[in-house]
Amino acid sequence: MPKAVTLIRSNSLSSVAEYAYAATAPSDARLIFLAGSCPLNDDGSTAGIGDYAAQAAKCLENMRIALAEAGADIHDVISTRVLVASTRQTDLVAAWEVVRDAFGAHDVPSTLMGVTVLGYDDQLVEIEAIAAVID
Repeated sequence: MPKAVTLIRSNSLSSVAEYAYAATAPSDARLIFLAGSCPLNDDGSTAGIGDYAAQAAKCLENMRIALAEAGADIHDVISTRVLVASTRQTDLVAAWEVVRDAFGAHDVPSTLMGVTVLGYDDQLVEIEAIAAVID
């Protein structure tokens, strides 16, 4: 199956960012809008309480399941938004490093944000994603 996502890099912008600056998908691509992936276990409990990296990993695990059920995988993601309940940059970076490593060379455009609170008890991380596939 051909990949729909094309990552766009810029030589005119800083190379410090650990992601592509933009991404495109052709007009015939099917877009998949994922709900925010949360660090929830099958029983509804929050995984990795107090651990930003563990929660990011659980969010990615759950995101992969949702992608598969929609007929996609992590390499079909076109953008992400990583929400971290903290005012400390080190906490944001702890979550981001897990996300960055999971995506590897498929370094989609992404936004990393500190937020005041997330929806579930003890939740520290949530990852929103959009994917594009050609059926």
